[in-house]
Amino acid sequence: MCGIIGYVGGRPAVGILLDGLQRLEYRGYDSAGVALLDGDKLQVWKRNGKLSELVAALHGSNAAGNTGIGHTRWATHGRPSDLNAHPHLDCRGEIAVIHNGIVENYAVLRAELEGRGHRFRSETDSEVLAHLLEERLTEGSGLEGGATYLAQKVDGSSAIVALWSRTPGHVVALRLGNAGGIVVGYGEGESFLASDLPALLPHTRLVAFLEDRQWAVLSATGVRYGDAEGAHLLKEPVTVPYDPVGAAKAGYKHFMLKEIMEQPRVLADLLGDRVSFRPPAVTLDELGGGWQEARRSVLIGMGTSLHAAMLGRLLFERLARLPAEADNASEFRYREPLVGPDTLVVSVGQSGETVDTLAAMEQARLAGCRQITLCNVVGSQATRIADAVLYLRAGLEVGVASTKCFTASVTALVLLGAYLGQLRQALPAAEIEALLRDLYRLPHLAGRVLSRHGAIEELAHRYAKAEHFLYLGRGAGYPTALEGALKLKEVSYIHAEGYPAGEMKHGPIALIDERMPVLAIALQDNLYAKMISNIEEAKARDGAVIAIATEGDTAIARLADHVIEIPPIHPLLSPILAILPLQLFAYHIAVRRGCDVDQPRNLAKTVTVE
Repeated sequence: MCGIIGYVGGRPAVGILLDGLQRLEYRGYDSAGVALLDGDKLQVWKRNGKLSELVAALHGSNAAGNTGIGHTRWATHGRPSDLNAHPHLDCRGEIAVIHNGIVENYAVLRAELEGRGHRFRSETDSEVLAHLLEERLTEGSGLEGGATYLAQKVDGSSAIVALWSRTPGHVVALRLGNAGGIVVGYGEGESFLASDLPALLPHTRLVAFLEDRQWAVLSATGVRYGDAEGAHLLKEPVTVPYDPVGAAKAGYKHFMLKEIMEQPRVLADLLGDRVSFRPPAVTLDELGGGWQEARRSVLIGMGTSLHAAMLGRLLFERLARLPAEADNASEFRYREPLVGPDTLVVSVGQSGETVDTLAAMEQARLAGCRQITLCNVVGSQATRIADAVLYLRAGLEVGVASTKCFTASVTALVLLGAYLGQLRQALPAAEIEALLRDLYRLPHLAGRVLSRHGAIEELAHRYAKAEHFLYLGRGAGYPTALEGALKLKEVSYIHAEGYPAGEMKHGPIALIDERMPVLAIALQDNLYAKMISNIEEAKARDGAVIAIATEGDTAIARLADHVIEIPPIHPLLSPILAILPLQLFAYHIAVRRGCDVDQPRNLAKTVTVE
């Protein structure tokens, strides 16, 4: 959820940068910094902690210049510190870079750069960008050549902004993938850029948005655009409404779509400093110690959070070898559960204020259970009851039908399961390394799935008049099917049911005919053959089958009526990718049917009464 701001023009840049960073504080951060160009003199100030620490450092300083960039960081590689804060510099101190996202191949790039004599000051992946530019930038190619070079060298989803003391009055921005957005703003004799619209609206309403693998070079007289191959592009700026709601939607028609599409960035922010690779490990210092002493675990939640808890049960047993059960919080509180000091209770929520979950947590507290809560709202009631908090770092979720908080919850449960596995010495080093390798790729792969938005919209329009859907899955696919069906029910008002596919012949198969589409989650895992059998049974009864399948699966392409592919990934991470097309499918069906997707009828964002 890092914030980016940039300015080129005739006014002092520092005030504009600090104001922009303040308007982006809602995204969350742990450090802040700015770089200013005064002629060809480059100056950098950065501080760990709140923005006020940076403001104090700048007070009374000689900060000057009409060109600058600013950043608020949420730690990914490297702990929060002054050195790890952005901007980062090259060896000569001529290039300053700020960055959102993850450089997936940073370890290889860093080793190569160090082998060529580059000196690194930080622990971050972002610093490699400054050193790559140092090797590439020349007076001839300039910032444009640097942007195209980074697009060729860097793997993963990123938003990158840089300035160079040899080209005063210019700033370059590059977008790769979907983990970080860049908005360019147009003024009179000045240009702006930011990661979100609210930072720009005090200055301009005329903006343009960078797409994947596009760059922009800003100057006081205008903006040049190009693509990763170096070809120049023409972009027509658009005028956005100056209102808080319109700004918060960041150009999307609905909050629900915005929140679906920002999930790659959310996943990158969530993983942050909680994953390390030297040695491979999950680090959850915010939890404190002693969790390995639990003999069993209970995961509780309601609605979407319950479906995440069901996946958590599987994750805890697979990764930590810890006996686990998942329970609906409203049922848990009334069934006199047999829990005590040897039971770890993990509550899953978004707001931390859901009444049934809070009551279940209070009951667990009275029974002497130690508790961890997964929550997205700092200081909520759940965080005050629990012994420890694992924050989702998803940012404000406005849409009533939760999307990004589901994927954040499941990802947080992966981290927690792996962490418990380390503490209990139940997770071999090779297994955690394989899991972390795919966790590292997760934001980028999520962006790839969401980039197929158009095909899913077309499919949704085809089935928008259906009145019933059956969602099927096995293993991790079962809670995913439940969540996909819930999304469709919530926003489109279509009757949809999620079932474990093995249950199909025990009743639901009687409902299948040509009027009831079947959505099957059939990934190439250890249950793939059984899911294929279930699909064949549905086809034998004239059911139209939509399959969520692994890329390159030609067998299922011959069997199902429609296939939505997701990239291959560690089986325990597959629900995080598989739910993305189901969220988009529900959204587009609901829009086609004229439903209010952000505020569905009869639903509230947080259920605070029984």
